[in-house]
Amino acid sequence: MSFSSHITSDYYPKRLAVKLNAKGEQFVLKEHPWVFSNSITKISNGAKTGDLAVVFSKHKNRVIGLGLYDANSPIRIKMLHSGMEKVEINALFFQNKIKEAFKKRKTLLDTNTDSYRLLFGENDGFPGLIADVYASVLVVKVYSEIWLPYLEDIIHFLQDISNAETVVIRLSRSLENSISHQLKNGDVVFGTLDNEVVEFIEHGVKFSANVIKGHKTGYFLDHRHNRKQVGEWSNGKTVLDVFSYAGGFSVHALANGAKEVISLDISKQALEIAIQNGKLNTYSGTHKTIVGDAFKELKQLIKNKVTFDVVVIDPPSFAKQASEIDLAKKKYAQLAELGVKLTSKNGLLVLCSCSSRVTSQAFFDINKQILSSKKRNYCLTLKTQHDVDHPISFPEGAYLKSGYYRFLD
Repeated sequence: MSFSSHITSDYYPKRLAVKLNAKGEQFVLKEHPWVFSNSITKISNGAKTGDLAVVFSKHKNRVIGLGLYDANSPIRIKMLHSGMEKVEINALFFQNKIKEAFKKRKTLLDTNTDSYRLLFGENDGFPGLIADVYASVLVVKVYSEIWLPYLEDIIHFLQDISNAETVVIRLSRSLENSISHQLKNGDVVFGTLDNEVVEFIEHGVKFSANVIKGHKTGYFLDHRHNRKQVGEWSNGKTVLDVFSYAGGFSVHALANGAKEVISLDISKQALEIAIQNGKLNTYSGTHKTIVGDAFKELKQLIKNKVTFDVVVIDPPSFAKQASEIDLAKKKYAQLAELGVKLTSKNGLLVLCSCSSRVTSQAFFDINKQILSSKKRNYCLTLKTQHDVDHPISFPEGAYLKSGYYRFLD
């Protein structure tokens, strides 16, 4: 089996000399992976996306970092290396980075799990590139054209280290519309794919992901540890999984002996996948679904005086830009309030956020404020962040936070 010729780029990157202002220089020296366009004071002529940016210090003319130039983004340079140590950006450089990333995931692969994030963008030194493994299928999602000249080598190394039999390319919307390449979203660039729905295992629980049409790469792997935790605390319980998508929390709860699970999501299609994911496993409880707007449906459940032993509320990102932060905080407060009313005596409420613009401190403060204002005793039993295959190397890379609130009456 050989790699598709589609991933071969005919553009040979040039080297660019770059000088930054004081703020930009500080970002690089602190090993931040982003250099914004307004930080650049001088750059070589004819710069093109994918060119190697050699960043010089402002005064002493020393190389302080290397990155890839992106003409299409306000983050004009995506850094690959920071510091004065001499480094060559070549195939060996990328291979070593991939080996480092794989090593960080080893503990996870020693559990009964065959799905993991092999590359987590900037946090693994690959800004704008994600690689997820689902059993024998590797899905590489490309968010930036900077990677086109280097993609062939990178995919080869990823396939080799993951031992994947099939490699699928997924493209961001901007890349789908680009004329700089021949790739199509969902292209199989290595091996064959008999079924776009791929089964995989997460801590002994079976799931499936649509690697061609599913969100992102087909599934959300970042909550794996939380799903396992919720599952372990769901035995013999009634569970409500809000914003359930393909039923991650629901399926773990069922597989761990939950009595009844309700998956709530606005997408009927996602709930159908949740039901199918449940059926991949053996369980004796009942699995029901509610299709609708979460805020509206939760109010209806409260009106009907329904409560649950375990309530998980894991909404999508509410703040994709700075202007949405205040509204996001209000929504988190509303969800916490609704969650308290839906959690039964001595029950467990799990509140989650994946908005990187709402800090962990702000999120937990909101939850504390709401829960403390209710006439119920509770304790915060657990705070979690990303699973091991989502390492964090810079502040903006941290987005996931979850709080487990146990009611004492």
